[in-house]
Amino acid sequence: MHFRHQPRRRGRAPLESEPERGIAAHEHDPLSELRFIRQTMESAGSFTAVPGVGTMVIGATALVAAYLARTREIGSQPWLEVWVAEAMIALAIAAVTISRKAQQSGQSLWSGPAKKFMTSFAPPLMAGALLSWLMFQSGFGERIPAMWLLLYGTAVVTGGAFSVGIVPVMGLCFFTLGGIAVFSPVSWATGFLAAGFGGLHLLFGYLIARRYGG
Repeated sequence: MHFRHQPRRRGRAPLESEPERGIAAHEHDPLSELRFIRQTMESAGSFTAVPGVGTMVIGATALVAAYLARTREIGSQPWLEVWVAEAMIALAIAAVTISRKAQQSGQSLWSGPAKKFMTSFAPPLMAGALLSWLMFQSGFGERIPAMWLLLYGTAVVTGGAFSVGIVPVMGLCFFTLGGIAVFSPVSWATGFLAAGFGGLHLLFGYLIARRYGG
């Protein structure tokens, strides 16, 4: 049986589709490559605008709050008002000093590391605010200090995962102090808050300012 040889048909090579040509052109666009490299470096970087001096100032105001709260019943409304006022002052100090250090270091607060830091840091603080109201309304106000230390420590550890190494260490110290406070007499609560929000902020703020500036 004989088979006739079929000549190969000659024709134009398949044309490259418009989307493929667009992608190829985009891949070889120097400006696009530079933007990609910059975004990659930003997402892999760390949030370094944690203020050392600002942290020390927060620690100093916390010691003042502890002094003012020492004569008030732990967990009572007057006692809670002192610490809520301190929290508002601390947030204001943190916002101003973080913005200032970010500007000085040329780091955007809208960069990848900054966003990761804030989205990891904020939820435990929000949970602490809601639980404070719940515990106060339920008659467990005297246990609020231990909860504050635990959740603040959690916030600093999770946010600090995207910052310089000393930040999560500070968070672990807060968390440990909160764990000790859980099993300690209620009468020590204000002292634990002074040691944590006052002492630890002063210590680590000094270390951050010395090693990383600001």
